[in-house]
Amino acid sequence: MTTEWDWESGEGLLGLDDPGEWDSAFERGEGHLGTAVIGLAFQCSLEEASPRIVRAMRLPDHDQRGYAFTAAGTAARLNGRSTTELYAALRAEGPEGVAGDAIDDTLTFVPFRDLPPWFKWRWVLSTVRNTPEGWWLRSGDAVAGAWRALRGRRS
Repeated sequence: MTTEWDWESGEGLLGLDDPGEWDSAFERGEGHLGTAVIGLAFQCSLEEASPRIVRAMRLPDHDQRGYAFTAAGTAARLNGRSTTELYAALRAEGPEGVAGDAIDDTLTFVPFRDLPPWFKWRWVLSTVRNTPEGWWLRSGDAVAGAWRALRGRRS
């Protein structure tokens, strides 16, 4: 465990493995807290990282807030589950904003049966929207392939 972190440049913070160090940095008003919370998502248990991810989602710096949402998606990927507070924070932000990718990661990596009702509804909505779009794109690829084959025979 490293005791000195470069909060000025953010270098090495993806390896942060001490939730207490993150808490201290938060109290001091350090920068790069969003970057550091991604490190916590990688290095610590979901239960240790989750409250800090939620706090980082409220940071005033837009970029660091974005990293906090990346950490939420990373936590869902790594653990195959999320916490009640992360679900609530993602739902509050909504799928159209900075939380969109984190919500998609949650829908992808957390089993449907474990999702709360709003996320189940988002999963169904996403599936219903994406199925016709997938069909449309595949048919377009088939038509383009047939057109290339037809043009190749004429030459």
